[in-house]
Amino acid sequence: MRALRRREAVGPGEVEATRKRRRRYGATIKDALTALWEASDRVCGKRLKVMIPTLLPALERHGRLQLGQSDRDRVLAISAATIDRLLVDVKIAASGGRRRRAGFHSAIRREVPIRTFNDWNSPPPGFCEVDMVAHGGTSVAGSFIQTLTMVDIATGWTECLPLLTRDGSLVAEAINRAQSLFPWLLRGVDFDNDSAFMNDVVVPGCRQQKLEVTRSRAYKKNDQAFVEQKNGAVVRRLMGYGRFDGVETARMMGRLYAAARLYVNFFQPSFKLKEKRREGAKVIKRYHAPLTPYQRALAHPKVTAAVKRRLRDQYRSLDPVALLAEIRATQDELGNRVDRRAGQARCLQRACTSTAPATAATFAKTLGKTVTAGEPRATHRRSRRPYKTRVRMPSKLDPHLAAIEAWLAEQPQLTALAIVGRLSEKHPRSSGRDSIRSCSVC
Repeated sequence: MRALRRREAVGPGEVEATRKRRRRYGATIKDALTALWEASDRVCGKRLKVMIPTLLPALERHGRLQLGQSDRDRVLAISAATIDRLLVDVKIAASGGRRRRAGFHSAIRREVPIRTFNDWNSPPPGFCEVDMVAHGGTSVAGSFIQTLTMVDIATGWTECLPLLTRDGSLVAEAINRAQSLFPWLLRGVDFDNDSAFMNDVVVPGCRQQKLEVTRSRAYKKNDQAFVEQKNGAVVRRLMGYGRFDGVETARMMGRLYAAARLYVNFFQPSFKLKEKRREGAKVIKRYHAPLTPYQRALAHPKVTAAVKRRLRDQYRSLDPVALLAEIRATQDELGNRVDRRAGQARCLQRACTSTAPATAATFAKTLGKTVTAGEPRATHRRSRRPYKTRVRMPSKLDPHLAAIEAWLAEQPQLTALAIVGRLSEKHPRSSGRDSIRSCSVC
């Protein structure tokens, strides 16, 4: 390229100056394009290029724009890229002096390949779907705790970790901690398009740990059907829909998830889709027999014998009643910290009183005897609001209630119209027939 740009020497040791390219589109063309862009409701250059042959004659016909023949030919021949280049400063001025730039996270998002719900093809244990559940109550204002949920595709093994805020560095730390919680090594993670995942901390960090990073399609929640199901069946079932924030609350949630992970993964079976087919408008689904993630791990051929032996030893040491007692006790403590009035000052009064037994033995004695006591999970209970007594408006029939009761005692079949008639005859001055009838109707 330097050789092609070089010119013949005009003197000893001198090189002819390179010629600058002459501008083809001047201020007149730019003004005309600005008028056309405004008349098109500020569409992009590619769409404006198609609209110019129709829009330009219409503007000329109504006297909105006048161009010479040469300028008119240039406007009709201009390309979409040149339109965008000439209108750069015009668009910046129209947007208040702010240049619209591509988002930083969108560049990282484009580098991560997409994986849909049909692309798993029975992966070995270690490939997880990852999502976050917000504990913000009825509002997302301010800072509140998030739960990072990781679900193994092959076995359904679920791990939940609380995050103080929605931050990429905390997500990376939680994924590192999850490496030690899963019985096997992680092989890949599948995120959604959240900026808490698609950033320069989480994606490179996962790749440094030799994890395959993929993402779902935008606005396609079914691409993460496994983790979305656990968000409701595990996280929301444990935590409810209230607002939680603070370091101490996050520690309590960590205790809750530490007990729940063993209870859910070793003792709670779940269904797994076997096949799905469509017959016209009807979708028919077939499921495998419900199994716990622990049972699926023992039956999976890709899980090593050492991992299976370690899982069996851990299973023999677990007491489901003790785990459930720990879950209920922690939920009771969290129930006193829940704040459903998001965005307002927190009330320091206890939302509910603790009813969880102190030990697993006393908790086991209450099983089956407190069914009618109400919701056992304190995180789902709602504090009772004081009943507001309604003020009763006075009625014109109040002075005559004793007489009406006496008439009804003698004649139970007495109708309302007959009672109104008697009152009108007995008290013609104090209350007319029409007023008493209207009062009785009201």
